Amino acid sequence: MGLDHSTVAGVWKEFGVRPWKADTFKFSTDPELVAKVTDVVGLYLNPPENAVVLCVDEKSQIQALNRTQQVLPMAPGHNEQRTHDYVRHGTSTLFAALEVATGQVTGVCKGRHRHQEFLVFLKHVARAYPDRELHLVMDNYATHKKAEVRDWLAHNPRIHVHFTPTSGSWLNLVEVWFGIIERQAIRRGTFTSVRDLTGKIRAFITGWNKRKHPFTRTKTPDEILDKINRKRQHVSSTGH
Repeated sequence: MGLDHSTVAGVWKEFGVRPWKADTFKFSTDPELVAKVTDVVGLYLNPPENAVVLCVDEKSQIQALNRTQQVLPMAPGHNEQRTHDYVRHGTSTLFAALEVATGQVTGVCKGRHRHQEFLVFLKHVARAYPDRELHLVMDNYATHKKAEVRDWLAHNPRIHVHFTPTSGSWLNLVEVWFGIIERQAIRRGTFTSVRDLTGKIRAFITGWNKRKHPFTRTKTPDEILDKINRKRQHVSSTGH
C-alpha cells in the first residue's frame, strides 16, 4: 500500500486503535455483563470473610521448543544470539489457580486439555485448601461447564463458581500471571522435551511462590463499566 510504519502508527494513535490488545476489536455481548462484572470485581474488592478467592484457568498448547543450535548468551559488544529455527518436542497444558489475597499459585501440567483434566485439577485445588470456603473465578469455556464438572461442584457446596462475562477473560487475574510466566519462562526458553518444559514450569511456580505478592484491583465495578461504555461510544462514533 506504500504506507510506512510511522503513518500506520499515527492513524492507530489518532483513533485509539491498539491491535496488540485482544479486546480492542471485540466487546462483550453477554446479556449479564453488568451483573458478572459487579460480581467478580466485588469479589476482588470485598471477599467473603474467611474465604479464599482463586482465579482459575488453563494455558493450553504450550510448546516444548528447542533451538537447533545452542543459544549464545549476551557478551560485551554482542547481543544474545539464537537461531530462528527450532525443533518441536510436543505440547503441555498448564492449569493454574491464583490466590488473589497472596499471589500464591497452584499449578498442574497435563498432556491434554479436556474437562477430565480440568476436573482432576479442581480436585487438586480442593485438596490444597481443605476445609476452606473457596470462590473460583473462571471463564465460560465449555470445559468448565461440562456435566461432570457441574455434578462435582454440586457435591462440594463449599466451592462457589463466579463466571466472567463472555469475551471478558481480562477480568480473570490469573491471565495477568499467565502473561508473566510467558515472558519470563516460556517465550525465551529452550526445552529438550515436554518433561523438560513441565519441569521448568514447576520450578518457576516454586520460585514465584517464594516471592509472591497479592494481586489487587482498585477500580470499582461502576468505574470499569463506565470505561467499557466510553470505549463502545468512541468506537461507534469513529466507525472503527
